[in-house]
Amino acid sequence: MVARRLPYLTSRLQGFGTTIFAEMSALAIETESVNLGQGFPDTDGPPEVLEAAVAAIRAGHNQYPPGPGIPQLREAIAAHQARFYALHLDPDREVLVTAGATEAIAACILALCEVGDEVLVFEPLYDSYSACIALAGATPRSVTLRPPDHTVDLAALAAAITPKTRLLLLNSPHNPTGKVFTRAELEGIAELCLEHDLIAVTDEVYEHLVFDGEHIPLSTFPGMRERTLTISSGGKTFSCTGWKIGWVCGPPALVAAVRTAKQFLTYVNGGPFQHAIALGLSMSDEFYRTTADALRAKRDRLCAGLAAAGFEVFVPQGTYFATVDVRSVGATDGMAFCRALPHRCGVVAIPSVVFYERPEEGRHLVRFAFCKRDEVLDDAVARLGSLKS
Repeated sequence: MVARRLPYLTSRLQGFGTTIFAEMSALAIETESVNLGQGFPDTDGPPEVLEAAVAAIRAGHNQYPPGPGIPQLREAIAAHQARFYALHLDPDREVLVTAGATEAIAACILALCEVGDEVLVFEPLYDSYSACIALAGATPRSVTLRPPDHTVDLAALAAAITPKTRLLLLNSPHNPTGKVFTRAELEGIAELCLEHDLIAVTDEVYEHLVFDGEHIPLSTFPGMRERTLTISSGGKTFSCTGWKIGWVCGPPALVAAVRTAKQFLTYVNGGPFQHAIALGLSMSDEFYRTTADALRAKRDRLCAGLAAAGFEVFVPQGTYFATVDVRSVGATDGMAFCRALPHRCGVVAIPSVVFYERPEEGRHLVRFAFCKRDEVLDDAVARLGSLKS
């Protein structure tokens, strides 16, 4: 199906249109379906973090915060990186607060890519990556992660590098597959970055939502700290996705370049929420452990239900999402399956094809979110059971 050309829209953004998330969320409302499409929790984050935001509002932190972010948050981010990864950062020169990870990614690509440059990506990929690359006038070159294990083909990655390759964009833990890149894979990726003088931009927003394996920042590998921009945010860790408080960490020269682009995007955002996320980052190891444990239980709950409904399930190692192969229930087209599913049994999911540069690779895959209350997951599983009847 060829996307309808939109009048007035720049050629760089033709074909992007309305996101699948908006379409499926509207369909969920129309059909009164259980929405396991968009990845946001249906419960609030830790009370102490929420109260810190309220306190910041009442204390008058309601005007523009400093451009790079409030000092307390930049210091908390630096302390977090040292605490979990032994990465020691200068909070004034090597940390930049952004309007969520999405703005951070956009600012990195806009700051670093010239028109005609190429960006290495792993598909399936979060949908904003392609749009940001297009806005910069650059071109994505994708390497496919295939189920069931989504192993990185390092030979294919090396073959995708050309003289035009400017940077590598890595998302681990990975949305939508839930893959956590292994140490060996990251070592191979780091070696290629060094060999070809590539900048790495890493999206690590699910860093604390790992169930199997270990999250290892690419910047911790030899030679990579000097060429890596590490992105994360508080939205997923603290279940406050609407606050849009993210950050970029890296060497001073790279962060300065990103700051130059970022200041002309949102300029600043979320003053009182910055104070709250600063408090959140100092929370105990027990908080981080129990958060991951609770989400692991939800993963297991939904994946068991999907399997019982007849799906072949690719159990994720991290994130909010589980992927299934709809061919296991007699379908062939994930997009058609997702558009029909709310009418068939009252459940909304996302067709994974929207995350692929090569549509044929993901046409039969569908993504479900499990970051919901147990009773919501149970309701969805009960409804999906009708697919077998």
